[in-house]
Amino acid sequence: MSFNTALSGLQAATVDLSVTSNNIANVATTGFKSSRTEFGDLYEISPFGNTPNQVGSGVQVLSVSQEFDQGNLKFTDASLDMAISGQGFFITNKSLTGSDISYTRAGQFGVDSSGTITNSQGEYLQAFPVDANGNVTSTSLNTTVPIQLPATTGAPQATTEVEVGVNLDASAIASDPVLFDPTASNTYSHSTSTTVYDSLGASHVMSYYFIHDLPGSATNAANDPNQWIVATYLDGAAVDLNGGTSVTHPNGAGTDTQDVGIMNFNPDGSYNSSTPAVLQNTGMVLTNGANPLTTLHDFANNNTTQFSTAFSVSTLDPNGYSTGRLTGLDISEDGLLRAAYSNGISVPMGQVAMADFVNPQGLRSVGGSAWQESIDSGTVITGAAGTGRFGLIQSGALETSNVDLTQQLVNLITAQRNFQANARSIETSNSITDTVIQIR
Repeated sequence: MSFNTALSGLQAATVDLSVTSNNIANVATTGFKSSRTEFGDLYEISPFGNTPNQVGSGVQVLSVSQEFDQGNLKFTDASLDMAISGQGFFITNKSLTGSDISYTRAGQFGVDSSGTITNSQGEYLQAFPVDANGNVTSTSLNTTVPIQLPATTGAPQATTEVEVGVNLDASAIASDPVLFDPTASNTYSHSTSTTVYDSLGASHVMSYYFIHDLPGSATNAANDPNQWIVATYLDGAAVDLNGGTSVTHPNGAGTDTQDVGIMNFNPDGSYNSSTPAVLQNTGMVLTNGANPLTTLHDFANNNTTQFSTAFSVSTLDPNGYSTGRLTGLDISEDGLLRAAYSNGISVPMGQVAMADFVNPQGLRSVGGSAWQESIDSGTVITGAAGTGRFGLIQSGALETSNVDLTQQLVNLITAQRNFQANARSIETSNSITDTVIQIR
Protein backbone atom coordinates (compact mmCIF):
# COMPACT_ATOMS: atom_id res chain seq x y z
CA MET A 1 0.00 0.00 0.00
CA SER A 2 2.72 2.52 0.98
CA PHE A 3 4.54 1.82 -2.30
CA ASN A 4 1.44 2.74 -4.31
CA THR A 5 0.78 5.81 -2.18
CA ALA A 6 4.32 7.10 -2.69
CA LEU A 7 4.18 6.21 -6.40
CA SER A 8 1.06 8.37 -6.84
CA GLY A 9 3.01 11.20 -5.20
CA LEU A 10 5.88 10.70 -7.65
CA GLN A 11 3.50 10.75 -10.58
CA ALA A 12 1.77 13.90 -9.31
CA ALA A 13 5.10 15.62 -8.67
CA THR A 14 6.23 14.68 -12.17
CA VAL A 15 3.12 16.29 -13.68
CA ASP A 16 3.71 19.39 -11.53
CA LEU A 17 7.32 19.54 -12.74
CA SER A 18 6.16 19.22 -16.35
CA VAL A 19 3.56 21.98 -15.97
CA THR A 20 6.04 24.30 -14.27
CA SER A 21 8.70 23.57 -16.88
CA ASN A 22 6.21 24.35 -19.65
CA ASN A 23 5.38 27.68 -17.99
CA ILE A 24 9.06 28.57 -17.74
CA ALA A 25 9.69 27.55 -21.35
CA ASN A 26 6.93 29.92 -22.52
CA VAL A 27 7.90 32.92 -20.42
CA ALA A 28 8.59 34.86 -23.66
CA THR A 29 5.65 33.50 -25.71
CA THR A 30 3.25 36.23 -26.79
CA GLY A 31 -0.27 35.72 -25.45
CA PHE A 32 0.70 32.61 -23.46
CA LYS A 33 -1.36 31.80 -20.36
CA SER A 34 0.32 29.94 -17.52
CA SER A 35 -1.08 26.69 -16.16
CA ARG A 36 -1.27 25.26 -12.67
CA THR A 37 -1.61 21.69 -11.42
CA GLU A 38 -4.55 20.99 -9.14
CA PHE A 39 -4.32 17.96 -6.85
CA GLY A 40 -6.80 15.92 -4.85
CA ASP A 41 -6.35 13.15 -2.28
CA LEU A 42 -7.34 9.53 -2.95
CA TYR A 43 -9.49 7.34 -0.74
CA GLU A 44 -10.80 3.89 -1.42
CA ILE A 45 -14.50 3.99 -0.73
CA SER A 46 -16.43 0.83 0.11
CA PRO A 47 -20.13 0.46 -0.70
CA PHE A 48 -20.88 1.44 2.89
CA GLY A 49 -18.54 4.45 3.09
CA ASN A 50 -15.18 5.06 4.76
CA THR A 51 -14.23 3.85 8.22
CA PRO A 52 -13.00 6.37 10.81
CA ASN A 53 -9.50 4.96 10.83
CA GLN A 54 -9.11 4.60 7.05
CA VAL A 55 -5.79 5.80 5.63
CA GLY A 56 -5.66 7.69 2.31
CA SER A 57 -4.37 6.02 -0.82
CA GLY A 58 -2.28 8.89 -2.17
CA VAL A 59 -2.80 11.82 -4.51
CA GLN A 60 -4.22 12.36 -7.96
CA VAL A 61 -4.02 15.17 -10.51
CA LEU A 62 -7.52 16.61 -10.71
CA SER A 63 -6.84 19.16 -13.43
CA VAL A 64 -4.22 21.21 -15.22
CA SER A 65 -6.01 24.54 -15.54
CA GLN A 66 -4.90 27.70 -17.32
CA GLU A 67 -4.88 31.11 -15.70
CA PHE A 68 -6.32 33.77 -17.99
CA ASP A 69 -5.20 36.82 -16.04
CA GLN A 70 -3.88 39.80 -18.00
CA GLY A 71 -0.28 39.82 -19.22
CA ASN A 72 1.78 42.99 -19.49
CA LEU A 73 1.63 45.04 -22.70
CA LYS A 74 4.79 45.46 -24.76
CA PHE A 75 4.68 48.28 -27.31
CA THR A 76 6.03 47.77 -30.82
CA ASP A 77 6.41 49.70 -34.07
CA ALA A 78 4.09 47.43 -36.08
CA SER A 79 0.60 48.86 -36.56
CA LEU A 80 -0.90 45.40 -37.04
CA ASP A 81 0.36 44.20 -33.65
CA MET A 82 -2.65 44.21 -31.34
CA ALA A 83 -3.17 43.54 -27.64
CA ILE A 84 -6.40 43.18 -25.71
CA SER A 85 -6.55 45.25 -22.54
CA GLY A 86 -9.23 43.43 -20.59
CA GLN A 87 -11.41 40.45 -21.35
CA GLY A 88 -11.83 38.67 -24.67
CA PHE A 89 -10.06 36.81 -27.48
CA PHE A 90 -9.22 37.47 -31.12
CA ILE A 91 -10.98 35.15 -33.57
CA THR A 92 -8.98 33.38 -36.29
CA ASN A 93 -9.95 30.99 -39.07
CA LYS A 94 -7.66 28.41 -40.69
CA SER A 95 -9.16 29.10 -44.13
CA LEU A 96 -10.80 31.98 -45.96
CA THR A 97 -14.19 30.32 -46.23
CA GLY A 98 -14.18 27.46 -43.71
CA SER A 99 -15.33 27.31 -40.11
CA ASP A 100 -12.24 25.95 -38.31
CA ILE A 101 -12.28 28.70 -35.70
CA SER A 102 -9.69 29.32 -32.99
CA TYR A 103 -9.42 31.95 -30.28
CA THR A 104 -6.21 33.64 -29.19
CA ARG A 105 -4.73 36.48 -27.16
CA ALA A 106 -1.59 36.58 -29.32
CA GLY A 107 -1.91 39.65 -31.54
CA GLN A 108 1.12 39.25 -33.81
CA PHE A 109 -0.62 39.92 -37.11
CA GLY A 110 0.72 40.65 -40.56
CA VAL A 111 -0.39 40.19 -44.18
CA ASP A 112 0.06 37.29 -46.55
CA SER A 113 0.79 37.39 -50.28
CA SER A 114 -2.84 38.22 -51.09
CA GLY A 115 -2.91 41.17 -48.67
CA THR A 116 -5.10 39.37 -46.12
CA ILE A 117 -4.35 39.85 -42.41
CA THR A 118 -3.07 36.65 -40.80
CA ASN A 119 -1.22 35.58 -37.67
CA SER A 120 2.14 33.78 -37.55
CA GLN A 121 0.37 30.42 -38.04
CA GLY A 122 -1.22 31.64 -41.27
CA GLU A 123 -4.70 31.82 -39.74
CA TYR A 124 -6.97 34.65 -40.88
CA LEU A 125 -8.04 37.36 -38.45
CA GLN A 126 -11.83 37.66 -38.44
CA ALA A 127 -13.75 40.95 -38.44
CA PHE A 128 -17.33 42.14 -38.38
CA PRO A 129 -18.54 43.81 -41.60
CA VAL A 130 -19.06 47.58 -41.48
CA ASP A 131 -20.83 50.16 -43.64
CA ALA A 132 -19.23 53.17 -45.33
CA ASN A 133 -19.38 55.14 -42.06
CA GLY A 134 -17.66 52.41 -40.04
CA ASN A 135 -20.82 51.19 -38.29
CA VAL A 136 -20.96 47.44 -37.61
CA THR A 137 -23.73 45.76 -39.59
CA SER A 138 -23.60 42.38 -37.77
CA THR A 139 -21.91 40.95 -34.68
CA SER A 140 -22.70 37.30 -35.38
CA LEU A 141 -19.81 34.83 -35.56
CA ASN A 142 -21.29 33.44 -38.78
CA THR A 143 -20.94 36.80 -40.52
CA THR A 144 -17.29 37.45 -39.62
CA VAL A 145 -14.92 37.73 -42.58
CA PRO A 146 -11.16 37.94 -43.13
CA ILE A 147 -9.71 41.43 -43.58
CA GLN A 148 -8.05 42.10 -46.92
CA LEU A 149 -6.10 45.26 -47.57
CA PRO A 150 -7.61 47.44 -50.31
CA ALA A 151 -5.99 48.40 -53.58
CA THR A 152 -3.03 50.71 -53.18
CA THR A 153 -4.81 53.53 -55.03
CA GLY A 154 -7.90 55.28 -53.71
CA ALA A 155 -10.41 56.63 -56.26
CA PRO A 156 -10.81 60.43 -56.34
CA GLN A 157 -14.04 62.30 -55.64
CA ALA A 158 -15.03 65.55 -57.29
CA THR A 159 -15.75 68.60 -55.15
CA THR A 160 -19.48 69.27 -55.02
CA GLU A 161 -19.66 71.72 -52.11
CA VAL A 162 -17.46 74.23 -50.31
CA GLU A 163 -18.28 75.32 -46.77
CA VAL A 164 -17.38 79.02 -46.58
CA GLY A 165 -17.49 81.18 -43.47
CA VAL A 166 -16.03 84.72 -43.61
CA ASN A 167 -16.32 88.10 -41.98
CA LEU A 168 -16.60 90.94 -44.50
CA ASP A 169 -15.33 94.28 -43.19
CA ALA A 170 -18.37 96.60 -42.95
CA SER A 171 -16.06 99.62 -43.11
CA ALA A 172 -14.55 98.58 -46.46
CA ILE A 173 -14.93 101.23 -49.20
CA ALA A 174 -17.87 100.46 -51.51
CA SER A 175 -17.27 100.26 -55.25
CA ASP A 176 -19.25 99.66 -58.43
CA PRO A 177 -19.12 95.97 -59.53
CA VAL A 178 -18.77 97.04 -63.18
CA LEU A 179 -15.28 98.30 -62.27
CA PHE A 180 -14.24 94.96 -60.73
CA ASP A 181 -10.97 93.61 -62.16
CA PRO A 182 -9.46 90.54 -60.46
CA THR A 183 -6.00 91.77 -61.48
CA ALA A 184 -6.49 95.11 -59.69
CA SER A 185 -6.79 94.78 -55.92
CA ASN A 186 -8.27 98.27 -55.53
CA THR A 187 -11.43 97.19 -57.39
CA TYR A 188 -12.58 94.67 -54.80
CA SER A 189 -12.62 94.52 -51.00
CA HIS A 190 -11.44 91.01 -50.14
CA SER A 191 -10.46 87.72 -51.74
CA THR A 192 -9.61 84.15 -50.71
CA SER A 193 -9.13 80.81 -52.45
CA THR A 194 -9.14 77.06 -51.87
CA THR A 195 -8.29 73.86 -53.72
CA VAL A 196 -11.03 71.78 -55.34
CA TYR A 197 -10.85 68.49 -57.27
CA ASP A 198 -12.44 67.19 -60.43
CA SER A 199 -13.70 63.66 -61.16
CA LEU A 200 -10.21 62.57 -62.28
CA GLY A 201 -8.59 63.77 -59.07
CA ALA A 202 -6.87 66.81 -60.64
CA SER A 203 -6.67 69.88 -58.41
CA HIS A 204 -7.96 73.35 -59.30
CA VAL A 205 -7.92 76.70 -57.52
CA MET A 206 -11.34 78.12 -56.64
CA SER A 207 -11.11 81.86 -55.88
CA TYR A 208 -13.67 84.15 -54.26
CA TYR A 209 -13.76 87.92 -54.75
CA PHE A 210 -15.93 90.07 -52.47
CA ILE A 211 -17.02 93.58 -53.50
CA HIS A 212 -18.77 95.96 -51.09
CA ASP A 213 -21.59 96.99 -53.43
CA LEU A 214 -21.93 100.72 -54.03
CA PRO A 215 -25.44 102.02 -53.22
CA GLY A 216 -27.11 103.16 -56.44
CA SER A 217 -25.11 100.81 -58.68
CA ALA A 218 -26.85 98.66 -61.27
CA THR A 219 -26.77 95.73 -58.83
CA ASN A 220 -27.80 97.81 -55.77
CA ALA A 221 -30.89 99.73 -56.83
CA ALA A 222 -32.23 99.47 -53.26
CA ASN A 223 -29.24 101.51 -51.96
CA ASP A 224 -28.52 98.84 -49.35
CA PRO A 225 -25.21 99.65 -47.56
CA ASN A 226 -25.11 96.05 -46.27
CA GLN A 227 -24.95 94.42 -49.69
CA TRP A 228 -21.97 92.54 -51.11
CA ILE A 229 -21.13 90.97 -54.45
CA VAL A 230 -19.33 87.59 -54.64
CA ALA A 231 -17.63 86.50 -57.87
CA THR A 232 -16.11 83.05 -58.34
CA TYR A 233 -13.11 82.07 -60.47
CA LEU A 234 -11.66 78.65 -61.33
CA ASP A 235 -7.95 78.58 -62.22
CA GLY A 236 -8.12 82.29 -62.94
CA ALA A 237 -11.13 82.09 -65.27
CA ALA A 238 -14.48 83.64 -64.38
CA VAL A 239 -17.30 81.16 -63.77
CA ASP A 240 -21.00 81.94 -63.45
CA LEU A 241 -23.25 81.37 -60.48
CA ASN A 242 -26.43 79.67 -61.58
CA GLY A 243 -29.22 82.27 -61.60
CA GLY A 244 -26.82 85.08 -60.66
CA THR A 245 -26.87 88.73 -61.68
CA SER A 246 -25.03 89.50 -64.93
CA VAL A 247 -22.18 92.02 -64.65
CA THR A 248 -19.75 93.06 -67.38
CA HIS A 249 -16.37 94.11 -65.93
CA PRO A 250 -12.67 94.22 -66.84
CA ASN A 251 -10.58 91.08 -66.48
CA GLY A 252 -7.08 92.50 -66.97
CA ALA A 253 -6.89 91.78 -70.70
CA GLY A 254 -10.41 92.60 -71.83
CA THR A 255 -13.84 92.14 -70.26
CA ASP A 256 -15.88 89.38 -68.67
CA THR A 257 -19.64 89.10 -68.61
CA GLN A 258 -20.20 87.13 -65.45
CA ASP A 259 -23.18 86.02 -63.38
CA VAL A 260 -22.31 86.96 -59.79
CA GLY A 261 -24.02 86.42 -56.46
CA ILE A 262 -25.44 89.05 -54.13
CA MET A 263 -25.27 88.66 -50.34
CA ASN A 264 -27.28 90.87 -47.98
CA PHE A 265 -26.66 91.35 -44.26
CA ASN A 266 -28.80 92.61 -41.38
CA PRO A 267 -27.99 95.89 -39.57
CA ASP A 268 -26.44 93.83 -36.73
CA GLY A 269 -23.97 92.24 -39.17
CA SER A 270 -25.63 88.82 -39.34
CA TYR A 271 -26.24 87.03 -42.62
CA ASN A 272 -29.66 87.77 -44.16
CA SER A 273 -30.02 86.22 -47.62
CA SER A 274 -28.47 85.79 -51.03
CA THR A 275 -29.52 86.16 -54.65
CA PRO A 276 -29.83 83.53 -55.93
CA ALA A 277 -30.88 81.73 -52.75
CA VAL A 278 -28.44 78.89 -53.55
CA LEU A 279 -25.00 80.03 -54.63
CA GLN A 280 -23.91 77.30 -57.02
CA ASN A 281 -21.73 77.45 -60.09
CA THR A 282 -23.00 76.39 -63.46
CA GLY A 283 -21.13 73.42 -64.90
CA MET A 284 -17.46 74.40 -65.22
CA VAL A 285 -16.21 72.62 -68.33
CA LEU A 286 -12.66 71.30 -67.94
CA THR A 287 -10.16 70.55 -70.69
CA ASN A 288 -8.66 67.37 -69.15
CA GLY A 289 -11.65 65.13 -69.87
CA ALA A 290 -13.11 65.27 -66.37
CA ASN A 291 -16.80 65.86 -65.74
CA PRO A 292 -17.85 69.51 -65.47
CA LEU A 293 -17.58 70.85 -61.92
CA THR A 294 -20.84 71.98 -60.36
CA THR A 295 -19.92 73.35 -56.96
CA LEU A 296 -22.21 74.74 -54.27
CA HIS A 297 -20.87 77.50 -52.01
CA ASP A 298 -22.50 77.46 -48.56
CA PHE A 299 -22.07 80.84 -46.84
CA ALA A 300 -25.38 80.85 -44.99
CA ASN A 301 -24.67 77.92 -42.67
CA ASN A 302 -21.08 78.79 -41.75
CA ASN A 303 -21.36 81.96 -39.65
CA THR A 304 -20.74 84.44 -42.45
CA THR A 305 -20.93 87.98 -41.00
CA GLN A 306 -20.40 91.65 -41.83
CA PHE A 307 -18.80 93.31 -38.82
CA SER A 308 -16.68 96.42 -38.76
CA THR A 309 -13.43 94.53 -38.28
CA ALA A 310 -10.74 93.05 -40.49
CA PHE A 311 -11.63 90.48 -43.12
CA SER A 312 -11.17 86.93 -41.80
CA VAL A 313 -11.90 83.39 -42.92
CA SER A 314 -13.32 81.08 -40.26
CA THR A 315 -14.33 78.21 -42.57
CA LEU A 316 -13.06 77.19 -45.99
CA ASP A 317 -13.69 73.48 -46.31
CA PRO A 318 -14.31 71.84 -49.70
CA ASN A 319 -15.35 68.23 -49.98
CA GLY A 320 -13.81 65.91 -52.55
CA TYR A 321 -10.26 64.67 -52.77
CA SER A 322 -7.58 63.59 -55.19
CA THR A 323 -6.29 60.14 -56.02
CA GLY A 324 -4.54 58.63 -52.98
CA ARG A 325 -2.09 55.83 -52.31
CA LEU A 326 -2.32 53.57 -49.30
CA THR A 327 -0.04 54.95 -46.58
CA GLY A 328 -0.99 52.90 -43.56
CA LEU A 329 -3.59 51.28 -41.38
CA ASP A 330 -5.24 52.74 -38.31
CA ILE A 331 -6.86 50.59 -35.62
CA SER A 332 -8.98 52.31 -32.99
CA GLU A 333 -9.40 51.06 -29.43
CA ASP A 334 -12.79 49.61 -30.36
CA GLY A 335 -11.14 47.58 -33.13
CA LEU A 336 -12.30 49.58 -36.16
CA LEU A 337 -9.66 49.16 -38.84
CA ARG A 338 -9.29 51.94 -41.42
CA ALA A 339 -7.09 52.22 -44.49
CA ALA A 340 -5.38 55.63 -44.59
CA TYR A 341 -4.55 57.25 -47.94
CA SER A 342 -2.14 60.00 -48.88
CA ASN A 343 -5.05 62.28 -49.84
CA GLY A 344 -6.20 62.39 -46.21
CA ILE A 345 -9.06 59.94 -46.68
CA SER A 346 -9.54 56.89 -44.49
CA VAL A 347 -11.80 54.01 -45.50
CA PRO A 348 -13.28 51.60 -42.90
CA MET A 349 -12.44 47.98 -43.71
CA GLY A 350 -13.95 46.08 -40.79
CA GLN A 351 -14.12 45.87 -37.01
CA VAL A 352 -11.94 43.29 -35.32
CA ALA A 353 -14.24 40.60 -33.92
CA MET A 354 -13.94 39.69 -30.23
CA ALA A 355 -15.01 36.50 -28.47
CA ASP A 356 -15.48 35.46 -24.85
CA PHE A 357 -16.77 32.50 -22.88
CA VAL A 358 -18.60 31.89 -19.63
CA ASN A 359 -15.79 29.55 -18.54
CA PRO A 360 -12.54 30.35 -20.40
CA GLN A 361 -10.71 27.69 -18.36
CA GLY A 362 -12.85 25.10 -20.12
CA LEU A 363 -11.35 25.98 -23.51
CA ARG A 364 -9.34 23.29 -25.26
CA SER A 365 -5.75 24.32 -25.93
CA VAL A 366 -4.57 23.64 -29.49
CA GLY A 367 -1.08 25.16 -29.24
CA GLY A 368 0.27 28.36 -30.70
CA SER A 369 -1.34 30.35 -27.87
CA ALA A 370 -4.73 29.39 -29.27
CA TRP A 371 -7.80 27.64 -27.94
CA GLN A 372 -10.99 26.14 -29.29
CA GLU A 373 -14.49 25.95 -27.88
CA SER A 374 -15.46 22.92 -25.81
CA ILE A 375 -18.47 21.71 -23.85
CA ASP A 376 -16.87 22.93 -20.62
CA SER A 377 -16.19 26.45 -21.95
CA GLY A 378 -19.78 27.13 -22.94
CA THR A 379 -20.99 28.73 -26.17
CA VAL A 380 -18.93 31.55 -27.62
CA ILE A 381 -20.10 35.14 -27.02
CA THR A 382 -19.13 37.63 -29.76
CA GLY A 383 -19.06 41.41 -29.78
CA ALA A 384 -16.99 44.53 -30.43
CA ALA A 385 -14.14 45.75 -28.26
CA GLY A 386 -15.21 48.21 -25.59
CA THR A 387 -18.79 46.93 -25.43
CA GLY A 388 -20.29 44.78 -22.70
CA ARG A 389 -17.71 42.48 -21.15
CA PHE A 390 -15.06 43.02 -23.83
CA GLY A 391 -11.83 44.91 -23.26
CA LEU A 392 -10.20 47.49 -25.52
CA ILE A 393 -7.72 46.89 -28.32
CA GLN A 394 -4.30 48.53 -28.17
CA SER A 395 -2.73 48.89 -31.60
CA GLY A 396 1.06 48.69 -31.84
CA ALA A 397 1.32 46.51 -28.74
CA LEU A 398 1.51 42.85 -27.78
CA GLU A 399 0.36 41.07 -24.65
CA THR A 400 3.30 39.24 -23.12
CA SER A 401 3.13 35.90 -21.32
CA ASN A 402 1.49 36.13 -17.89
CA VAL A 403 4.08 33.73 -16.42
CA ASP A 404 5.67 35.03 -13.21
CA LEU A 405 9.16 33.61 -13.56
CA THR A 406 10.05 34.05 -9.88
CA GLN A 407 6.94 32.18 -8.77
CA GLN A 408 7.58 29.39 -11.29
CA LEU A 409 11.15 28.90 -10.06
CA VAL A 410 9.83 28.56 -6.52
CA ASN A 411 7.21 26.10 -7.78
CA LEU A 412 10.01 24.17 -9.49
CA ILE A 413 11.86 23.80 -6.20
CA THR A 414 8.67 22.80 -4.41
CA ALA A 415 7.84 20.13 -7.01
CA GLN A 416 11.40 18.84 -6.82
CA ARG A 417 11.17 18.55 -3.01
CA ASN A 418 7.83 16.77 -3.34
CA PHE A 419 9.40 14.30 -5.74
CA GLN A 420 12.34 13.74 -3.41
CA ALA A 421 10.08 13.25 -0.40
CA ASN A 422 7.95 10.66 -2.18
CA ALA A 423 11.08 8.89 -3.38
CA ARG A 424 12.27 8.80 0.21
CA SER A 425 8.91 7.24 1.19
CA ILE A 426 9.51 4.45 -1.33
CA GLU A 427 13.04 4.02 0.00
CA THR A 428 11.76 3.78 3.57
CA SER A 429 9.04 1.31 2.60
CA ASN A 430 11.65 -0.76 0.82
CA SER A 431 13.86 -0.83 3.96
CA ILE A 432 10.92 -1.95 6.08
CA THR A 433 10.08 -4.68 3.56
CA ASP A 434 13.70 -5.85 3.60
CA THR A 435 13.60 -6.02 7.38
CA VAL A 436 10.44 -8.10 7.33
CA ILE A 437 11.86 -10.48 4.72
CA GLN A 438 15.06 -11.01 6.74
CA ILE A 439 13.21 -12.07 9.90
CA ARG A 440 14.26 -15.67 10.71
